Amino acid sequence: MNERIGFIGLGIMGRGMAHNILKSGFALTVWNRTASKMQPLLQAGAHAAASPADLASQSDIIIICVSDTPDVQAVILGEEGVLSGAKPGSLVIDCSTISPTVTRELAARLREKGVHMLDAPISGGSEGAIKGALSIMVGGEIADFERALPVLRAMGEKITHVGDHGAGQTVKLMNQILVVGHALAMSEALLFGQASGVDLAKALEAVKAGAAGSWMLSYRGPQVLARDWRPGFTIDLQQKDLRLVLDAADDVGCPAPATAFVFQLYRTLQAQGLGSEGNHALVKALENLAGFEIEKAL
Repeated sequence: MNERIGFIGLGIMGRGMAHNILKSGFALTVWNRTASKMQPLLQAGAHAAASPADLASQSDIIIICVSDTPDVQAVILGEEGVLSGAKPGSLVIDCSTISPTVTRELAARLREKGVHMLDAPISGGSEGAIKGALSIMVGGEIADFERALPVLRAMGEKITHVGDHGAGQTVKLMNQILVVGHALAMSEALLFGQASGVDLAKALEAVKAGAAGSWMLSYRGPQVLARDWRPGFTIDLQQKDLRLVLDAADDVGCPAPATAFVFQLYRTLQAQGLGSEGNHALVKALENLAGFEIEKAL
């Protein structure tokens, strides 16, 4: 428990993760671009850094959880970035979802300064972040993975070393293909049930525990029935991930027709100004095609 932890990025996922690190007894320093988001953690006992470089200079393990590839590049390589403050022997853990290719490039740049890196993207929504129940898929050296396990266990329940640098990001993109596929199947099924006149609440209970069950169905199905579009993960962020999937699939020559279709459906919702809604609002794109909506369950 002697490792000092720094945490960069206190958004929907990061704030829950950082709180769980603090609850586990680690000394924690935080930095966020919007400084006001640091206040709840500072009140809970964390310390504030003036910049990513300042945070890195005070930390043995630096965790990053920001939105997109350019954000990670800026946090690590930019002026006052992690690279300019990190000490040789320190470890950077990137929990963002970004390009596998860029991940490998960042790991190489950090290695030049004697800094280790793991890509450790996460899955489980805001609920998993709050409960410390995330799934974490980790790429990098096995020795670095073993060093990181105590702090990773503060944030997640299923922690898997999946290969070298970039492998964590690749497995996360596999995860996102499955997430949106499940969301599309859920949306079709609920819309079909609505059109057929069944009690959707009872139907959901009947199917979610069987072979058709999924995290998406269990957690987001009830939100759809409640017409509750609060995000565990927004449409805009989901689209960012699907762009990464489609780019990476193109790089390796792999067809991804279902993912491309969902990407286009989400695009229609973004055009309506719905990008800040939860990714389960995918059902609205099918409702637009059908000409009717799923009725709100009482």
